[in-house]
Amino acid sequence: MTIQLNEDYMMSFLQQLLNTPSPSGYTHHVMELIRKEAESLGVPIESNAKGGAILTLEGQETGHTLALSAHVDTLGAMVRSITNQGTLRLTSVGGFMMNSIENEYCLIHTRSGQTYTGTILSTHPSVHVYDDARSFERKESHMEIRIDELVESKEDVIQLGIAVGDFISFDALPVVTPSGFIKSRHLDDKASVAALFGLLQSAVHEGWKPRHTIKLLISNYEEVGHGAAYIPEGITEMIAVDMGCIGEDLSCKETDVSICAKDSSGPYDYHMTTRLIELAKELRIPYAVDIYPHYGSDASAALKAGNNIRAALIGPGVHASHAMERTHKQAVLNTARLLAAYVTV
Repeated sequence: MTIQLNEDYMMSFLQQLLNTPSPSGYTHHVMELIRKEAESLGVPIESNAKGGAILTLEGQETGHTLALSAHVDTLGAMVRSITNQGTLRLTSVGGFMMNSIENEYCLIHTRSGQTYTGTILSTHPSVHVYDDARSFERKESHMEIRIDELVESKEDVIQLGIAVGDFISFDALPVVTPSGFIKSRHLDDKASVAALFGLLQSAVHEGWKPRHTIKLLISNYEEVGHGAAYIPEGITEMIAVDMGCIGEDLSCKETDVSICAKDSSGPYDYHMTTRLIELAKELRIPYAVDIYPHYGSDASAALKAGNNIRAALIGPGVHASHAMERTHKQAVLNTARLLAAYVTV
């Protein structure tokens, strides 16, 4: 069975996802986007208690349910304190290098619904002023946010309605190049969410059904470790769809679908991983099998929480993960192609 996938649909939805701020803990806007898109496709959707989404695609057979998960939460920060000079100190949400966000634009989201723009800087930001500006260590306590408002004191900032605990999102700055590269923050894991919705859109518009019922889990706390710790009852298999890493001692490229055999939580299911490799070979889908020792997934969280499942991990190859990331349209398409093959055999 040949599954037709709409690349234009996936790229359009990916742009919408990337342009919607969603650091872990502040995902209600992007989950509303997910809900509206599911409803436009006519796919049943429900929410779990912590705000994640569960979509159901009915299968041809009963008695077995496969979960496909991807996370829509991203890296970000929160206001740690307000300085006497009217700048903001931050605390990170998720794991990233401080130098990866230096000089980047951001948004401050207040709990009253106001949004302010700012820039993330080191506290020694100018070579014309500070002798150690180049060597000054980029760590959390040395970073601050310059707010784009006329503020000169802590009191000025408080009057704007900004407070400790407000969320900070980083501008994603998405660009799709003529050669097909997608450059943006937060491709981890919005590129995978786009691939899952490409699968859904194809099933709806092409009129095919997966062999078994699928539960699509769109999690919203993966970057802080517990995204899919809870999964619905009846699931026996789970494929976490998350970005593949690129770099030293790894085979994955930006056009590949990554098949992860083992990450920091241990090896993934032998039979599922083997079947994914066999399908990629059979369909000539560009792929790589890699080991990610500094990585965990929604499937890791589900297994650690004691769920009685077997699990695998795949996803589009992404360069410079947790920094200014890049993948290629082919990687998103190849991920959706491999998933389509797995769910229809």
